[in-house]
Amino acid sequence: MSDHSSSEIMIETQGLSKYYGDFIAVEDLNFSIKQGEVVAFLGPNGAGKSTTMKMLTGYLAPSAGTAKVCGMEVAGNRDEVANRIGYLPENGPLYEEMTPLTLLNFFGDARSMDGNYKAKRISEVTEQCALGTVLNKPIGKLSRGFRQRVGMANVLLHEPDVLIMDEPTAGLDPNQVLEVRKTIKGLGKTILLSTHILQEVPEMADRIILINQGRLIFEGTPEDLKNEPSLDSWFNSQTMEAA
Repeated sequence: MSDHSSSEIMIETQGLSKYYGDFIAVEDLNFSIKQGEVVAFLGPNGAGKSTTMKMLTGYLAPSAGTAKVCGMEVAGNRDEVANRIGYLPENGPLYEEMTPLTLLNFFGDARSMDGNYKAKRISEVTEQCALGTVLNKPIGKLSRGFRQRVGMANVLLHEPDVLIMDEPTAGLDPNQVLEVRKTIKGLGKTILLSTHILQEVPEMADRIILINQGRLIFEGTPEDLKNEPSLDSWFNSQTMEAA
């Protein structure tokens, strides 16, 4: 697991809420994530995980409460937060006619990265995400596992301090899941990753934040979760995947 001896808080929510009319998507979420922690954001489909992540990245404005990344309130510092964060949404957009190399060059230029620095970072993320064998193949021809790794390389390109990943192993076969897990564990970043697959959690995360119907119902280590008998009946009633 990652070393998170630093006490610096990199992600923090206070009373974070999102309402759509009478519908409560997220309500009164309070949690914090320290530098270097890998935290699994767990809950059944529709629990509010993606909505929370979109508020943390500035894609959605909260109805109430605050979200902070690297000590900055997201709502008032969207550009600065965007430079410090890497966001991998579920089924993130990739230009299928491009190759991984042209895509990384394109987004490096979009971020106004200096040519030498851009080339250095493309080389580094290519190695980090094991893309060497497919660097010049059209993305549309790649397996889902490789496409996910291309997306991961893209969000790592600008060396963000914080990574937010929405279902990073969704739809992958078992071998691809192992490769993505290995990549995530080797990044050494502060990471919040959502999943509804229980098996994912001890394999990748130092800590768990569990929500249901937009509300926090558990926070602790994977071991703590196993020893929480009050949640047994809850898990049995959910449509969460055990494997």
